[in-house]
Amino acid sequence: MKSTIQQFLRDEEGAAAIEYGLLAGLISVMIITGATLMGTSLKGIFTTLSTVLQTANTSAATH
Repeated sequence: MKSTIQQFLRDEEGAAAIEYGLLAGLISVMIITGATLMGTSLKGIFTTLSTVLQTANTSAATH
């Protein structure tokens, strides 16, 4: 019985699987965060571009 418990405590295969799972989770969070930030930035760029084009269109229509 004692040797079975010692063998269980020395077994590290489960720990490696947990570490890989945590690493995959962290990478997923980083990808989601990066995509969200990039999406927000792109939204700002397209909003500015739309405003500039609308202003140019309005100016061209009045001349």
